[in-house]
Amino acid sequence: MQIKPSASIRQNYNEIADLCKSSGEPVYLTKNGEGDLVVMDIASFTRREKMLKLREELLAVEEERLAGRTGMTLDELDTYLDDLIGEVEHGTNGSL
Repeated sequence: MQIKPSASIRQNYNEIADLCKSSGEPVYLTKNGEGDLVVMDIASFTRREKMLKLREELLAVEEERLAGRTGMTLDELDTYLDDLIGEVEHGTNGSL
């Protein structure tokens, strides 16, 4: 985790951007010693959003399974989840 004062974004934008891109981690900016903003590169943000969407979809499927609903065979579900995971890992724009 990287923590920087908020003034550093104005003074060192390129350095902060490079840090975000090279680490793939968000940079936490503080103001008067307290957390203020989080900055991250667009690729990491997009990947994080896709992972959150995938988790939401997996949770919905699990809730339906627990409720006794059926809709896919295990093989169909396995293929579907493999495709979703592949899209997230490779950054492609499929159904996500």
